[in-house]
Amino acid sequence: MTNGSNSETGSSRPMSYEVRIKGHLGSDWGDWFEGLIISQLADGDTLLVGPMVDQAALHSVLRRVRDLGLTLVSVRRLPGTPSGV
Repeated sequence: MTNGSNSETGSSRPMSYEVRIKGHLGSDWGDWFEGLIISQLADGDTLLVGPMVDQAALHSVLRRVRDLGLTLVSVRRLPGTPSGV
């Protein structure tokens, strides 16, 4: 049960995360990943970046990575919400 606030920060503002996966994933997967920004990197990896309202939302994205059989490289909480996200 959540109270609508981010327990790590004490605010109701969603935290932004960067999820790095091995291989390129097309931008058409944006809906599957709840509208996260999908960026293909020159080294062959893909970044999924955007705000997530709570830890449950983050775990949902990670489950989707697993369910697609993708290799998770890293997960990083970003200092703030990128503009335009």
